[in-house]
Amino acid sequence: MKLESARAQLAEWGRQMSREGLCPGTSGNLSVYDPAEGCMAVTPSGVSCGAVTPEDIVVMDLDGRVLEGERKPSSEWALHAILCRRHPAARAVVHTHSVYCTTLAVLGLPIRPVHYAAAAAGVREVPCAPYRLFGTRELAEQAAETCGDGRAVLLGNHGPVVWGEDLPGACALARDLEFVARLQWQAMAVGTPSVLTEEEMDRAMVRFRTYGQGK
Repeated sequence: MKLESARAQLAEWGRQMSREGLCPGTSGNLSVYDPAEGCMAVTPSGVSCGAVTPEDIVVMDLDGRVLEGERKPSSEWALHAILCRRHPAARAVVHTHSVYCTTLAVLGLPIRPVHYAAAAAGVREVPCAPYRLFGTRELAEQAAETCGDGRAVLLGNHGPVVWGEDLPGACALARDLEFVARLQWQAMAVGTPSVLTEEEMDRAMVRFRTYGQGK
């Protein structure tokens, strides 16, 4: 079985993201990319992340050819593939419909630096891409273009997508951005949020490079 470890990891983290409410219903999709194998494991289309098993995971190349799996791959597979192609460090992509990030996406707003945790995305603010129909090449290309050199982007009227150097890291970033988006929305509801300056965010981004264990 190709990418057996990745399949198990995707099922485990899919259940976790579903329990946390970041992927309600059948929304959201996750992938792990293995450049040595030249393929990625991705969650299936129309199946709740909370119910996905390793056997449900689809293995495919970045051109869309299914190599293993009985299910249809996520309709957003091209979004995962293009981010892995454009970012050499990307090994996992996570797309959710988390409520507060999606609220900002509906408003067409970026995630602004109302909290230093936003620096985990590697940019001063997380941009919002114009709306494109879900599951299309146009959405994937627009998302990648808007994302630029960062690790995250909001899809207009849709939801957030992030990439990381591994699946736990990508899921952690999705959580962090939902936290910041909630702070931003709540602050906007009662006043004008205070945002960190460019200099403050630049310093925070440098600090994040050595944050955590083993660095």
